[in-house]
Formats: sequence, C-alpha cells, structure tokens
Amino acid sequence: MSLPLAPVRSRSALGGGVAIALGATALAVAGLGMTTHMIAHMAAVAVAPPLLAFALRGGPYDLALMRQPFATPLAALLLELALVWGWHLPAFRAAADHSLALALVEQAMFLGAGWLLWSAALAHRAGGVAALLLTSMHMTLLGVLIALAPRVLYAGMAMHHAGPLDPLADQQLGGVAMLAIGGASYMAGGLALLASLISGREARA
Repeated sequence: MSLPLAPVRSRSALGGGVAIALGATALAVAGLGMTTHMIAHMAAVAVAPPLLAFALRGGPYDLALMRQPFATPLAALLLELALVWGWHLPAFRAAADHSLALALVEQAMFLGAGWLLWSAALAHRAGGVAALLLTSMHMTLLGVLIALAPRVLYAGMAMHHAGPLDPLADQQLGGVAMLAIGGASYMAGGLALLASLISGREARA
C-alpha cells in the first residue's frame, strides 16, 4: 500500500532529496577524510533538505505544519545553528568519529534540522528570507574559521585524511567545502525566496 504523499510538488525532487540524503550518510561514515566528510554534512543539511521541503510542502509530511516548537523560521534557524556549531566542536566531533551510532545520529540531526528550516522558510516566506540568509552567514563564518585554523582541530579526521593532502590541508579544504556548499545553498535559497516575494507583490500592485 502506498503512503499518502499528496500533495507532492515534485516527485523528482522527493526522489533526489532521499537519494542525496542516503548517499551523504554513506559518505559520512566512509572514512575518506575531512573534505569528503564535510561534503557529506553539507549534502545532508543544505542540499537534500530544500528538495524534501519543496516536494512535501503543504502535505502531511510538511514539518512546518506540524505542531512543534521549531516550526517558525527563527526557531528552526536557532536549532540548526546550535546543531551545526555544536557537532563541529572538537570534543563532539571526536566522539562521532569514534562511534558509528553517533555519526549516524549526527547526520540524521543535520538532515532533520535543515529540512525543518527549509520547510519553515517556505511556509513563512518573509521570515524565511531572513532565516536562510542568516544561516548562510553563520555557515560561511564556521567554514572560514575551519579553513583558517592554524592547526588540526579534528584528530579523528587526521587519521584518514584525503589522498595526497596532509591533515591540515584536508581540514582547510573541508572548511572551504562548508562555505562553498552550505553558505551558497542557503544564500541562493534566501535570494530566490526574496525574489518570489517581490514578484508576488508586484503582481498584486
């Protein structure tokens, strides 16, 4: 028996979001270095979520329509910020690096927080613009801090750094991946949402 997914805005978006989320999870636990790990994180928190939120908005699986305390853009932003920065503290990062269960929980939390934020932004577009742009800013800042760190912050990642890169260079490239993927995704989403608001007001004028 099929699940009641209607209304689904785009089944291709839904399939793409699910595929990216699953692929990112596999990549996150593959032990391929900091850069690959960061790409997996960004896929979970910034690439799959907008696809899922767009595909499922207005239906029974729209997280913004559920009765829970983080259904507004501001609350979802704060939750996402706390999770992203918290999991990138060296102590929490080390714990996840040494536990498959924790690594899977981390990845699931990234996906859920991103999905909730994009859902809230689509449901409350005026507040969503601000939330997405602020998320872009904090992700860019964290990416810059990781990229410019003068020493290796994550010893677990250093044990299996990417290819010919030394651990510090791998970490720096991981920071660049965060700001390039995460920062860019949320910036693009915020600007697209702003454009839709402006065009809607112009159409009503």
